Amino acid sequence: MNDVKVKNVKVIFTEPDNIRLVIVKIDTNQPGLYGVGCATFTQRPTPVKAAIEDYLAPFIEGKNVNDIEDIWASSYVSSYWRNGPVLNNALSGIDQALWDIKGKLANMPVYDLLGGRSREAAPVYVHASGDSNEEVGDVMQKYMEKGFHHIRVQVATPGYATYGNKSAKTGEETSLNKDVSKGPIAATSWVSSWVSERSDAAKLTNSDRYGVSASESNKYGRSSEGKLYGKSRLSAHPGGIFEPVPYMTSAISLFEYIRERFGYGIEILHDVHERISPIQGVWFAKQVEKYRLFFLEDLFSPEDQHYFEMVRQQCATPIAMGELYVSPNDVIPMMKNKLIDFIRIHISDIGGITPARKIATFGELMGIKTAWHGPGDTSPVGHAANLALNLNSQNFGIQEAAIFGENSKEVFPGCPELRDGMMWSNGKPGLGIDINEELAKKFPFKERVWGGAWDTVRRADGGVVKP
Repeated sequence: MNDVKVKNVKVIFTEPDNIRLVIVKIDTNQPGLYGVGCATFTQRPTPVKAAIEDYLAPFIEGKNVNDIEDIWASSYVSSYWRNGPVLNNALSGIDQALWDIKGKLANMPVYDLLGGRSREAAPVYVHASGDSNEEVGDVMQKYMEKGFHHIRVQVATPGYATYGNKSAKTGEETSLNKDVSKGPIAATSWVSSWVSERSDAAKLTNSDRYGVSASESNKYGRSSEGKLYGKSRLSAHPGGIFEPVPYMTSAISLFEYIRERFGYGIEILHDVHERISPIQGVWFAKQVEKYRLFFLEDLFSPEDQHYFEMVRQQCATPIAMGELYVSPNDVIPMMKNKLIDFIRIHISDIGGITPARKIATFGELMGIKTAWHGPGDTSPVGHAANLALNLNSQNFGIQEAAIFGENSKEVFPGCPELRDGMMWSNGKPGLGIDINEELAKKFPFKERVWGGAWDTVRRADGGVVKP
């Protein structure tokens, strides 16, 4: 089958469960033979589509589908402006689809093409958040009863809203703050005026804005009432408010509560999401060491990654990093100097399976495990690619789980299965997953303010918080 060529490249937009997905389908000159890949960049999908249709598709059409390494390298260097989420997401979709085709040609799952399985299934972690320690614990209990052994935990900071948390309560007593009804800062006249002006201008609910349900939006620190924070939550910004010290205090309190309630038989993870200063991050990593986290995620932003050396010198808290990296080269110094324990790169951000398998191999040599980024905005196709690497890699660590909705399962026949706290492959050739194009058309993209970008999280004084 050395004469199988790329005939056509198609980009498919679909939103089966309120998350915008970008899928690449490559047809070949062999009738009925095609491959699918994930190029999802949910905040900026249209530039990815343009990069594929206007540049990559004409470049690879007519090329031999077996020449994946050459196609990847030549596509990479031909862009001139290398790396970045747009070009690398586009290239990832192409790359995954080619691996899917190669597996089908060989009548083998992709993990067998890579050398075979190192395990039967891939353990995953799920997410538990809530307005209180008790609520988080109750969510954890339900997951544990379903067989999950690794759980990422986030709790709302009293009076604030932070990434990964449910909405913060106001006007209620808590163990950490007896009165949060007035918001995180004093109710000065200029703040009152500022909030009033902007709350009137922002009538769209967060669920309308982002295309997620009210219950889903609660997970990410947005208002459960569907408002952008009214006058009861006074600050210099009507969106998400974050302050480092209350956040760290709440998180430490949560870890203590979990260990008292469940002991150390359950693995817990936590995501800082680069929102605190580097020196605060060093202090935080030291403080949480005693709670034995499975890992502490994204402690510093990529710009501040040299601070990981300081963490290494002072504590043994396992560190995961990489979600914001957009190039395979970004992570090399971190791995070479053994400053992290888990690599969290998003496969669709760095160019697909071809570079990811090389990173995994390098990690094995350095004693660093994989923990590929895999939230809900990774398509089922992207998770199938994650799973292929997870099953093959000797240094696999953990996989972030996505619990697929019923619409997604119908649009993407062959979705990886979640059971017993693990993700399982169906063993079919290629990536083992397909797309129902006609059904996908029934879930077009919804209109979004600002093109779908996440709302900006700010300090109480109005300053922007990373990332």
